[in-house]
Formats: sequence, structure tokens, C-alpha cells
Amino acid sequence: MFLSTAGFNKAWEFESSSTQKVLDVLTDESLKQAVKPSDRTLGGLAWHLVTALSSIMGQTGLLFDAPAHNTALPATAKEIADAYRQASQALAKAVQTQWTDETLQETCNMFGQTGWTKGRALSILINHQIHHRGQMTILMRQADLIVPGIYGPAKEEWSQIGMEAPEIV
Repeated sequence: MFLSTAGFNKAWEFESSSTQKVLDVLTDESLKQAVKPSDRTLGGLAWHLVTALSSIMGQTGLLFDAPAHNTALPATAKEIADAYRQASQALAKAVQTQWTDETLQETCNMFGQTGWTKGRALSILINHQIHHRGQMTILMRQADLIVPGIYGPAKEEWSQIGMEAPEIV
């Protein structure tokens, strides 16, 4: 749970840029990748990360420009990545300009649950991004895309830092 807007801003800067790195690797062909036909596609997960910004934070009263939850999936990976870039920056600016540290203690109703603080909603938003980003990296590997490192080097990045990738056991 965030107790300060500065704390959120620092975390959001890293996490949203990490999500952006993942989105920027997607190709139009990869958007259809799924584990099985009944599951979300890679493009569907990517677009969900974009639209979730407004669907989650809209419940807190935060106002910013972002695609609504029911907005149709764009046709290209670039459109998804560009939409995320715009919406994530708008979200950060809205938190900085509309909320204070005290605002983060205010409660709101989230998905039918009462008593969430706005600081908790911000934490859940970040955790939600991390959760779906992890799902996306599996689908990216299946689509033969190179996954960027987030919390350390990806297997393809070890050699760039002069090290051998750890053995797979």
C-alpha cells in the first residue's frame, strides 16, 4: 500500500517502463499467440494492461485519458504500445496533480468491495501489471520473441553484460 504519492511515482516509473519494454517487443503476428484457443491471446493480455488503467483507477475517482475497458483491441502491436505509453503517463500525471499523500488514505469501493484506500488501489494496480506481464512473457517465448529483462537479465541479455546465462536445470 502506498502512503505517499512520491513513493507511488517512483514505483510506477519503474513498473510502467518495464511494461512498456515488454509491449514494445510485440509484433503484429505475435498478438494472436495463446496457450489454448479459449485463453486470452498475447494481444488481449497486452490490451488488458492498457484498459485496466482506467477500469481500476476510474473507480477511485482519478481522472485521466486512457482507453475504456470495453474499447476494441487495436489491430497492431504499435497501437497497443503507443496507447499504453500515453495512458501510463497520463495516470502518473493525474496522481501527481489530483492527489496528495492524505488522499491516499481515503477509501473507495473497488469491484464491489468497500474500504479500499486509494493507496491500496495503486498497489493493486502495480501488482496487476506485474501479474499479466509475467503471463505475457511466456506467450512471448512461445511466439519466438526475445523477452526483455525486468528484475534482472533475460537469458539473451547475459552475454551483453559479459556473463554466461545460468544453467537450466
